[in-house]
Amino acid sequence: MILADKISRLRKRNGWSQEELAEEVHVSRQAVSKWESAQAIPDLEKILRLGEIFGVTTDYLLKDEMEKEDFADASGEPGVRCVTLAEANEYIACK
Repeated sequence: MILADKISRLRKRNGWSQEELAEEVHVSRQAVSKWESAQAIPDLEKILRLGEIFGVTTDYLLKDEMEKEDFADASGEPGVRCVTLAEANEYIACK
């Protein structure tokens, strides 16, 4: 899976619009659209920010061969997955 697909998938998993993600990363909605359509690639600073926002490692974002999400905890270490409030509520509703 390429970076464009990963950004799109992670954004949708969090229930965010392109505009909401753009605000978090401090870019325009058009920039996010270009990233997701593989017309442009975020710079290194933005990739680091995306990793922080989504709670994934930069290795996961950058390596095409990594299909399985590699989650990072608050310290940036892999192994811990942060969930959104919506995901937690959905899980509780299912149980």
